[in-house]
Amino acid sequence: MSMNSETLNNGTPDNKILKKRSGFIVMLRLIGLVKPLTGYMILAICMGLAGHLCATFIPVFGGYAVLDLLGMDTPFPLGAIFVCVILFAILRAGLRYGEQACNHFIAFKLLALIRDKVFRALRKLCPAKLEGRDRGDLISVITSDIELLEVFYAHTISPAVIAFLYTIILCLFIGSFHWLLGLLALAAYLVVGIAIPLAASRLSGDIGLQFRTKSGELSSFVLESMRGLTETIQYHQGHKRLAEMNAQTDALSKDEERMKQNQGLNGAVTNTVILLFDLAMLFASASLFLQGQVSFAGVLIPTIALFSSFRPAVALAALGSTLQNTFAAGNRVLDILEESPVAEEITGKPEVRFHGALAEHVTFSYGDTKKTSYSVTDDISMERPVQAVKDSSEIILQDISVDFPEHQIIGITGKSGSGKSTLLKLLMRFWAVNQGKITISGTSMDQINTGNLRDMESFVTQETHLFHDSIRNNLRIARLDATDNEIETACKKASVHDFIMTLPQGYDTPVGELGSTLSGGERQRLGLARAFLHDAPFLLLDEPTSNLDSLNEAVILRSLEEEQGDKTIVLVSHRQSTMRIADKTYSVEHGRVS
Repeated sequence: MSMNSETLNNGTPDNKILKKRSGFIVMLRLIGLVKPLTGYMILAICMGLAGHLCATFIPVFGGYAVLDLLGMDTPFPLGAIFVCVILFAILRAGLRYGEQACNHFIAFKLLALIRDKVFRALRKLCPAKLEGRDRGDLISVITSDIELLEVFYAHTISPAVIAFLYTIILCLFIGSFHWLLGLLALAAYLVVGIAIPLAASRLSGDIGLQFRTKSGELSSFVLESMRGLTETIQYHQGHKRLAEMNAQTDALSKDEERMKQNQGLNGAVTNTVILLFDLAMLFASASLFLQGQVSFAGVLIPTIALFSSFRPAVALAALGSTLQNTFAAGNRVLDILEESPVAEEITGKPEVRFHGALAEHVTFSYGDTKKTSYSVTDDISMERPVQAVKDSSEIILQDISVDFPEHQIIGITGKSGSGKSTLLKLLMRFWAVNQGKITISGTSMDQINTGNLRDMESFVTQETHLFHDSIRNNLRIARLDATDNEIETACKKASVHDFIMTLPQGYDTPVGELGSTLSGGERQRLGLARAFLHDAPFLLLDEPTSNLDSLNEAVILRSLEEEQGDKTIVLVSHRQSTMRIADKTYSVEHGRVS
């Protein structure tokens, strides 16, 4: 069972909700996203209001027909009443369809816009703000949480506005018979449409937030279990993994049961209150009739009108409990949309050509950006892997200065955790330096357009990520316009072409999810092939031969030496054999360079 993780000082995404906004704030932020579709929303409101009025006045006009048959004065002849009732019924059907069509068009269009915004936000936050994020929880946010917002956009915004306008019209209509009856109708609508939803919301508390959070945790746990299935079987931990999964599922089911109970209670209370107000309207109007303050029409019509006019208010009342779940989903989505990246994207600067790089007196610590929460186990759960945690006060790199001259191979060595990989990430501007500066071609890195910087650099990490696609498409991601010959040339430099040609479909062979059908060495060589294909002048390699045998390492090192005439290469490695091609080698120890 996981402890509640602390809110990170810099807002780093974690596997818990970072900000707890009120439902009102979440609603305002979500409504703000409707702005591009305001016209459709107004149309939906107008059709919804007209449709509800048609539905209400069908029985009201039936009441006028009864009065006419009893020989009492009515504002409409009997024939006109029947024509109006038929017309109202036809209009009600068409308007209802139009309202729902507009609302769902708005909802699905906005969901597409929100997905686009979320993926753009994730691209800006990556990699610094996403390193501590549970992948399963993130998947839950960008799939089920966004889908849940459909309820808000299709069944909340326009119904709320419709209920407000409808209440005014009905109160004025009923109040035209007697002001006291109008006030009674207003009280009924306020209690059913506002008081009950607020009470239901308070009763629900944070159950919606808890449900969405636990749902994300379960998704993360299932994803982790699937990826670690081999290790689970090997060490006979399947029963413990299953027990914890069942425990999380049971906890989620209990939260869902509580939400369903609250919804049932909400519905029962709403129907009871409506019945009481209907009876109150009947007795109040009858009392006024006995006092001679209203006619018989003043008893029949207001009572029928109130009986048939609770649909908009009931729609709001039903939202009282379900909106907690929706607002919780919205809260999680807003956490991503409103998060600030560690390194902002830079645009509008002059283009820079690469002529060497220089790190001058650079000091860096991850601070809170690397904090993640530990997992604590109970007697039925298996220990979860805990991600590396950096102390916020720990200095990773301390006043280092490294020169990366053009057309040279610079080697970086040092123990694990000494800051070698961090230096490469700073050169990629995944993080911004705390002190000192990094320049490329004499220009400070924070004055270089992000796109320009990415074009000048290729970064090969220790773990190569492969998409569930063909080898060819996995390589072409480095350069979308690359020809087949250029792809093959890059693979030959990475010593992977011969292997690819042994596969049944060659370059069109699918690699499986996360490259699961390939070995670590094969994935690593494909990562190098991507870097060669990208053909950037500044090549950053983090342990590029760690998974390779000596033969393949020799081929790749020879390729790197041949590339030296066109590129500056930074080579991080523990292997002395790899360092032999370096023109100059720096050693990183305890955050310092020697």
